[in-house]
Amino acid sequence: MLHATGYLYYSGTYGGFGITSTILKDSATLSLEGYQPMTVMLDSRKENNFVMKLISKQAKKQEKRLMSVTRDLHSKDGTRFNVGGETYSSLVENNFTDANRFPHTDFAINTDKASYSNIRRFLNMGSTVPHDAVRIEEMLNYFNLNHVAPSGEDVFHLDAKLTACPWQVTNKLLLIKASAKKLDLENVAPSNLVFLIDISGSMDMPNRLPLLKSAFKLMVDNLRAIDTVSIVVYGGSVGVWLNPTSGAEKEKIHKAIEGLEPGGATAGESGIRAAYRVAQSQYIPKGNNRVILATDGDFNVGQTSEEDLERLITQQRQLGIYLTCLGVGMGNYKDSKLEVLAKKGNGNFSYLDDEKEAEKVLVRELTQTMYAVADDALLHVRFNPSQVAEYRLLGFDNKYSAVSDTTSVLEGGELGSGHTLMAIFELVPAATAKAEALELADISLTYKKPKDSVHNEIRSKVYSTETAFDQLPAEYRLATGVALFGSLLKESKFTKQASWNDVQNIVVPVATQGDFLQQEFLLLLEKAKKIYYKGKPPTRLRSIFR
Repeated sequence: MLHATGYLYYSGTYGGFGITSTILKDSATLSLEGYQPMTVMLDSRKENNFVMKLISKQAKKQEKRLMSVTRDLHSKDGTRFNVGGETYSSLVENNFTDANRFPHTDFAINTDKASYSNIRRFLNMGSTVPHDAVRIEEMLNYFNLNHVAPSGEDVFHLDAKLTACPWQVTNKLLLIKASAKKLDLENVAPSNLVFLIDISGSMDMPNRLPLLKSAFKLMVDNLRAIDTVSIVVYGGSVGVWLNPTSGAEKEKIHKAIEGLEPGGATAGESGIRAAYRVAQSQYIPKGNNRVILATDGDFNVGQTSEEDLERLITQQRQLGIYLTCLGVGMGNYKDSKLEVLAKKGNGNFSYLDDEKEAEKVLVRELTQTMYAVADDALLHVRFNPSQVAEYRLLGFDNKYSAVSDTTSVLEGGELGSGHTLMAIFELVPAATAKAEALELADISLTYKKPKDSVHNEIRSKVYSTETAFDQLPAEYRLATGVALFGSLLKESKFTKQASWNDVQNIVVPVATQGDFLQQEFLLLLEKAKKIYYKGKPPTRLRSIFR
């Protein structure tokens, strides 16, 4: 920060700044996560070099973000998978954990849904799905799981069910459901939205830029006069395509979107910086300030590694601006990079494989996608070892790089208005477990309200009273089927004895006839059965993704 003007400047990858000043000497404050802040004098007549001091020895490492963590447990390394021209973060599936030695586990919750629509793309193409593209928690986020409104001023409603495990008869399932409060769109604060749209040459395909243009026009139709829209583009060049415009001027915004044409390289880094500058210039205190990045994620100019992008977004999120990422395309789609951007930018992540998905994300689920009711949201579970011998969390798998780095941290996620999530544990009952209703687990959900530093907590206890699986409410059975579906796609070692027919037996009785998404899921299940003959991908396709 230059003290004469108060302007913020950001260095390049190697720590160099170029700052224009009208005075000979000035002072500045240097700051970087992991280092001690430093106030220095600058002399414009020479190059000024400074060395910042580490806060600790570990600060030399870039912090990795964990999705889940069992306290005091050190995980083992997992297996890496590569997928042609597409990139996915290599994941390590959660294992069974000894509840007597490690009774506490914590995991981040969010509204991300990208994995399901990306899986749908692969199956609709008649292809197997890369293991690391399957994130079970995002598959569960995709469905409407019967929202239950919190009471009074509460932000969340918590519920849990204990039942039999359909794929392992000796085990149990604990399903935890959390519903976030709904905001009335007519009464929410005004929005300052910056559409950051990739118009590089790689976007010149029907399922990329044309799809995004249709998606943004659908969204604009639902904006209010008090909302503001700006458009920043990046491709052959970076610039403001549409200056801040009221949501009432829909024709003007539509015309600007329709005029977008692809071409040039992908200057993603410069585009992100420009979008945040525009968002900051229109910042609305107590409003919904958000950058919406739409791209195939193929950043080939500027900072391109996940670590560089993570550092950049960490700096930008301090401005109090949220980030939503919309991924498109196939072949060179960079899921891993968009996931990093969304999670480090206090935001969410969706994949648009067709116009129906665009309408779902940006119209029907607009409040879930664009309006946060909670930040830094974490679920904490403490199991009673007298009732539970071992447990494993389905989904919420950590990146290979985060598990192998001892400096990794657990960061909570963003929860959107009206979102309902489901978390599922597979439990091995303790030998000492008794039939009467004893305490099985203690659950707490911690979160911060948007733009607030105060941590809030909701607590609930789960008892060992079991509900027969066929007596569970429909949404719990559907969630179980979706989780098993994801496990089979991942070829999980924990569900080798299960089959696609088992998934059908779970979901067919509870799938609602009039629910398009649930009926579509049944069709995808049929496609998966044909592709994964006897639970194994054909040899020809396995070679592509291994």
